[in-house]
Amino acid sequence: MIDVHNLVVQYGQTKILNNLNMQVKRNESCAIIGPSGCGKTTLLYQLAGLRKPNEGKIIINGTTLTDIRDKTGVILQNYGLLPWKTVWDNAGLGLKLRGFSKNHRDNVVKMILTELNVYQQRRQYPTQLSGGQQQRIAIARAISIEPDILLMDEPFSALDAITRESLQDLMIKLYHQKQLTIVLITHNIEEAVFLGEKIIIMHPSNGTIKKIIDNPHFGDKAFRNTTDFHKLCVEVRSEMAGRPS
Repeated sequence: MIDVHNLVVQYGQTKILNNLNMQVKRNESCAIIGPSGCGKTTLLYQLAGLRKPNEGKIIINGTTLTDIRDKTGVILQNYGLLPWKTVWDNAGLGLKLRGFSKNHRDNVVKMILTELNVYQQRRQYPTQLSGGQQQRIAIARAISIEPDILLMDEPFSALDAITRESLQDLMIKLYHQKQLTIVLITHNIEEAVFLGEKIIIMHPSNGTIKKIIDNPHFGDKAFRNTTDFHKLCVEVRSEMAGRPS
């Protein structure tokens, strides 16, 4: 699905990503974690086609990525909602930009807002919503285009713990329902362990991948309460800290 080959991204003389290689299979959920400044968000912007690399390439479904893909949905940390547009218009923005008819947009937006339990807020503006509701609108906008890839940049970091877990559960539900391939950028270890079928730990300073951990128990709500979940969190934390687990 996603193949990253020898990716180099630099600002001035500083290499943010340095000969980075990674793969994400179709319908795989990949969590990328690491400290601030390690290149996580830069990598996501590359995968979204928002910036061209200095060297290397990204191949998606056998085609080299050169621009923004119509079938890639993106959810940003600050939600990216337009404050002067209603919930309804924000949710349908991706469809409008892609040239879909108003009738099609209206049908899709109604269905998705209902599915995400925010249809009653359709005439409100983002500032009138809670953080969790705003994030649901951002999710609605991203999945309205029926993406095959969903990219998320620390989407739940500003939310309280209970709301964050609720939306993590929602993402697992959508992942299975819509057969999504997910790449999640996070600094939260528990979130990476719950949502990442593959956990990619970035090196703190040299723009490369330090370690990849396979996690067959991702998305299992009961797994959160087990000693194995805690052990995997300890392993990830130890790798990030540079000490043996």
